[in-house]
Amino acid sequence: MSGNAALPSTTPAVPKNARWVLLGVMLAMLLSMLDNMVVSTAMPTIVGDLGGLEHISWVVTAYTLVTAVTTPVWGKFGDLYGRKPVYLASIAVFIAGSALCGTSHSMGELIAFRVLQGIGAGGIGAGAFALIGALVPPRERGRYQGMTASVMAIGTIGGPLLGGFVTGHFDWRWAFYINLPLGLVALVWLWLKLHVPAKRIKAKTDWAGIGLLTLSITAVVLAATWAGSTYAWGSWQILALGAVAITGLALFVQVEKRVREPLLPLSVFTGHRNYPLAMVMTLSAGVVTFGAGLYLPLFQQNVQGASATGSGLLMLPMMIPVVIVSTIAGKVMSATGKYKVFPVVGTVFLTTGLGLLATMTAGTSFLLTSLYMILVGIGLGFTMQMAGTIAQNSVSLRDMGAAMSSASLFRTLGGSLGVAVFGSLFTRAVQPHLPAGADPDSLRNGPAGAQGSYLTAVTDGTSHIFLTAAVVCALAFAAALFVVEVPLKKAGPPVPADTPENTPLTTAG
Repeated sequence: MSGNAALPSTTPAVPKNARWVLLGVMLAMLLSMLDNMVVSTAMPTIVGDLGGLEHISWVVTAYTLVTAVTTPVWGKFGDLYGRKPVYLASIAVFIAGSALCGTSHSMGELIAFRVLQGIGAGGIGAGAFALIGALVPPRERGRYQGMTASVMAIGTIGGPLLGGFVTGHFDWRWAFYINLPLGLVALVWLWLKLHVPAKRIKAKTDWAGIGLLTLSITAVVLAATWAGSTYAWGSWQILALGAVAITGLALFVQVEKRVREPLLPLSVFTGHRNYPLAMVMTLSAGVVTFGAGLYLPLFQQNVQGASATGSGLLMLPMMIPVVIVSTIAGKVMSATGKYKVFPVVGTVFLTTGLGLLATMTAGTSFLLTSLYMILVGIGLGFTMQMAGTIAQNSVSLRDMGAAMSSASLFRTLGGSLGVAVFGSLFTRAVQPHLPAGADPDSLRNGPAGAQGSYLTAVTDGTSHIFLTAAVVCALAFAAALFVVEVPLKKAGPPVPADTPENTPLTTAG
C-alpha cells in the first residue's frame, strides 16, 4: 500500500448519539483501569486478612499477564463475530470476576479469580478503541480523544484515592464489589445504546496463532516481572524465557502467513508504514506512563517529603495537561484534518520533560518538579491518543479490532517492560549507596547520616530512570518524523468492512 495514499471519499457517518454511546464505552474502560490501582492500594489490608504474603505479587501479575494475553484474542473475535456482543461479553466476564474476587477466602482463590477478571479486562481494552474506530470517521475522532484521556487520568489519579477510601471506610472486598453496579450500568447502557453493523464471518478460529502468541506474551511479561528482582537479568531462567518468546514469535509469524483468518493480520504492520510507527509511539507512551506513575510519587514522598496519603494527587501536574492538551489537539485535528505535528511536538516535550526530571536532586522544589511534570503531561497529551488515531487510520475497518487490540498490547507491554527495566536500573543505582547489610527501610528511618545516604540513593536511581525514558522518547520522536500525513475525511456513508480507511474507493463503470 502506498505510504501517501489518499483517504476514501466516503467514511462512516457519526451516529447522532455517538457521545452517549461512547460514554458507556468509557465507563467500561474506566472500570478496568481503576481496578488495578484500587487493588494495589488495598493489598496490605487484603494480605492482613487472607495471608499469603509470599504470593502478593501474583495478585497484580496474574491480572496484567492475562489482560495482555487475551487482548488480541478479544480484538479478533470482535472482528469475526461482531463488536457489540463481544464487548458486552468482556464486560460480563469482568463483572463476574470482580464478584468472585470479593468472595475470596484465600490468596489462591483471589489469584484465580483475578485471572478471570483479567480476561474480561483484556476485552474491554481491546474493544474500546475498536468501537471508536467503527463508530466515528477519521476526521471526527479527535473530538473524542479528550474522553479517553480523561478516563486514563481519572484511572491513574483516582485509583489510589478510591482504594484508600474504600479500605479505610469499608471492608477490602468492596474494592471489588464497587465494580458491580458500575459494570452493570455500562452493560445495560451499551446493550440499549450501542448499534454497530454486525456481520458474522464464517472462518476457523486461529487456535495455533492464539497459543503461540499467548506463549510469547507470557514469556515476555514473566521475564519483565522477574528480571532484576526474583532472578538476575543474565540468569538461565530469564534467558530461557527470552528464547521461548523469540521462538514463539517466529513460529507465530509463520502461522499467521498461512491461515485464512489470522489472529493478527500481518498486513496491518506491512500495509501502511504509519501503523508500526504508531506502535513505537504507543510503546513509548506506555513506558513513560507506567514508569513515571511509579517512580515520581516515590521520589516526591521519599526525597521531597510529600505525604503518602494523597499519593494520587502528586500526579495532577502531569495528568491534567494530558486531558487539556489531548482535547485541544483533537479539536484542531477534527477542524483541519492535520495530525502529524502533534506527535512530533509531543515527543519533543516528552524528551525534554523527562530529561529535566533526570536532573532533580534532594534540593529540587515541588514547584520545579511540577513544572517538569507539566512538560511530560503536555507531551503525553499530544502523543498518546494521537498515536492511537494514526493507528486507526492506517488499517481497514475489517481489521480494526485486531489492529487496536495490538495497540493495547503494545501499551501494556511497554508498561511491563518499562517497570521491569526501571526497577533494575533503580536497584543498580541504589545499591552502591547502601552500606553492607543495610536495607532501604532501616536507612529511611535511621539517623541523619543514614537518611542522607538513602536520599542520595533514591535520587540517583530516579535520575537513571528518567534519563533512560528520555532516550526511549527520543526514538519515538524519530518515529513521529517518518509518519506520512494522509488528509482525514469527514463523515459520509459507511465504508464497506473490508475497505482500508486510507485506500481510495473505486466504483465500477
